Amino acid sequence: MKAVLFETFAGSLDCVDVRDPVPHPGGVVVKVEASGICRSDWHGWMGHDPDIRLPHVPGHELAGVVAAVGSNVTRFKVGDRITVPFVSGCGRCEQCAKGQQQICASQFQPGFTAWGSFAEFVAIDYADINLVQLPEAIDFVTAASLGCRFATSFRAIVDQARVQPGEWVAIHGCGGVGLSAIMIANAMGARVIAVDIDQAKLDFAQRLGAEAGVLAKDDVKAAIVEHTRGGAHMSMDALGSRVTCYNSIACLRPQGRHVQVGLMLGAHADPPVPMGLVIAKELQVMGSHGMQAHRYGAMLDLILTGRVQPQLLVEKTIPLTAAPSALANMDSFRGTGITVIDDFAR
Repeated sequence: MKAVLFETFAGSLDCVDVRDPVPHPGGVVVKVEASGICRSDWHGWMGHDPDIRLPHVPGHELAGVVAAVGSNVTRFKVGDRITVPFVSGCGRCEQCAKGQQQICASQFQPGFTAWGSFAEFVAIDYADINLVQLPEAIDFVTAASLGCRFATSFRAIVDQARVQPGEWVAIHGCGGVGLSAIMIANAMGARVIAVDIDQAKLDFAQRLGAEAGVLAKDDVKAAIVEHTRGGAHMSMDALGSRVTCYNSIACLRPQGRHVQVGLMLGAHADPPVPMGLVIAKELQVMGSHGMQAHRYGAMLDLILTGRVQPQLLVEKTIPLTAAPSALANMDSFRGTGITVIDDFAR
């Protein structure tokens, strides 16, 4: 099969012929119909993820059709239209027993712990507890756009922060995660403020439901506190930097909630946290990492009823042969939406 492969971190990305995958007894092989390109894939290529073993095929935001089924799989069959969370639980550990597959200690992550979906086919383990049946009304490109960014934002906004109608929500960073969070928070009835360094992204965020935009070069905390008359009830760092993490916590009103979604890596791994504010204001500081397959139904319902339209986030689709260039440029933050691979024949 054709796949995008790298043999050294930050090295050449090549579209080459590699071996076809075969399913493990509890897994399936999926014919990939669409795969999103995410900044997490860029981090993997750069060597920021310790689980990656070389050579490697990236890609974790996928949708497609089951092409082969392992001998122990009971809930899925060849021909099923599916997607899968980028964090898949093992089904056997304490966290999986609690329904918290997104923090499974033995998790399977396509594109990280195993070869991913920048390929014609991808093998997925622990299929019965992790695959998600796709409604016919949701096309593969839209489904792939949900994989990491939209699902992660749904869990952060709905399950972790428990955003309520009328609350002020600040989203720091208007990339794929941030824009997804804006759409979801707006659908929950919140009043959303978007923060970014790019005015074009702020304009797009407002078209997606943000009530106001704040340029990051300004005094972010002051602007949010003034606009909300006291600070945000909930704030998310959707980028993952020392500055955005600090601002997200600092802009909260008393007993506000901060959710960290953006990955904190490299020089940003140990950010300064205004712990004095956390104590004095009794703030909550939370992380959010992916979303379980069993929660996809609630997210899909929002889409099927038209309350959110994730397809609006898809800026362009490209063939597999264009993926190496798109991935290599992922850290430049170009464009205002998501790029999805939807042609694996060229």
